[in-house]
Amino acid sequence: MTALDTPLRNWAGNLTYRAARVHRPRTLDELQEAVAGAPRVKALGSRHCFNDIADTDADLVVLDDLDVPVELARAEPDGSGVLWVPGGMPYSRLVPELARHGRALHNLASLPHITIAGATATGTHGSGSRNGSLATSVAGLELVRSDGEVVVLGEDSPDLPGAVVHLGALGVVTRVALRFQPTFSVRTNVYLDLTWDRLFADLPGVTGAAYSVSVFTDWHRVTSVWVKSRTDELDAAAPEDFFGARAATEPTHMLRDTPIENLTDQLDLPGEWHERLPHFRAEFTPSHGDELQSEYFVPAEHGRAACEAMRALADRVAPLLQVSEIRTIAGDDLWLSPATGGDVLALHFTWLPDEPAVTALLPEIEAALRPFGARPHWGKLFTTGAAELAERYPRMGDFRDLVGRLDPRGAFRNAYLERTVLG
Repeated sequence: MTALDTPLRNWAGNLTYRAARVHRPRTLDELQEAVAGAPRVKALGSRHCFNDIADTDADLVVLDDLDVPVELARAEPDGSGVLWVPGGMPYSRLVPELARHGRALHNLASLPHITIAGATATGTHGSGSRNGSLATSVAGLELVRSDGEVVVLGEDSPDLPGAVVHLGALGVVTRVALRFQPTFSVRTNVYLDLTWDRLFADLPGVTGAAYSVSVFTDWHRVTSVWVKSRTDELDAAAPEDFFGARAATEPTHMLRDTPIENLTDQLDLPGEWHERLPHFRAEFTPSHGDELQSEYFVPAEHGRAACEAMRALADRVAPLLQVSEIRTIAGDDLWLSPATGGDVLALHFTWLPDEPAVTALLPEIEAALRPFGARPHWGKLFTTGAAELAERYPRMGDFRDLVGRLDPRGAFRNAYLERTVLG
């Protein structure tokens, strides 16, 4: 255990954690002792969340040093299977090893440096109309609950759909079972000058035109479209025209006047799944980000209307915005997943690092998106409260019951959970 003499900050630098102590257990026994002995405790991953979801005024546990092996749980003849991995491991460490053994995950987030436990616990996602969030790869969880006991939730556990996206409310996740599939290759092409008219004429066609599609915008215009295709689904060269947009002839950043060295390869160059599905290279490890982020998910059938509502706010949004990204995610049955119950369209905002101004603007965005049942990303900035979120999640009551069973003494509760989930 280490007293927190030096302030510990999140990746964006907008939050200073209030914890008095930090534990870095090396063994499961040490972790169990730390959790059971703490009045309040939270697990801390890559610190890439932009809000206080992992904050506490008591004890933090960091799993970087925890000795947890990678173990094969099941292998199928078709090359798929399930693998137990350390919850505190970042995807950037896991995916090269998977690829080396001819294995793949179905999707990855834009930034591969986030931890597996943190990303799945918040419903973090990649892109693709047929692709669920990263949490949909989870086939099991091992966690230490607040009394120090180890709980394993397998594929047949009725609690697993409620526990995967858990927001840190149930325990400290030590291992995650992930479903894998045979490896595949992807190539990225960027297109410029897509018009709003062409986008809105067939929004599902644009977002579903390839394995993964990202539409970047400042809400005045569409700035670029990133189209990521599986090579086993599209053998021919990428078309020069994409719904009227022209193919970029040089590598293109989603931000203006920004060096491209940290981006994954574009220009139709094939690469393994883990080298193309993220926007950013795994070997480029950011130490901080001069940005803030928000994101809202609306049912796919309301995608065009939600985008039009945001276009009406373009003059208010653009001065604080670095870039927005429009993506689609397949629906799932995970209780607190932003995609629970059906396919969704995600509206992502990368903001300038001006938290007071961003926080003041968010209620306007949330009001504009409220008619479409918008759900915020759990790990990013939002102001939506517990009462409204309970209306958005039909299984919220069941989740609260699950929290009560696994954390009866409230050790994992914090201000974030009180404000957003527990009420």
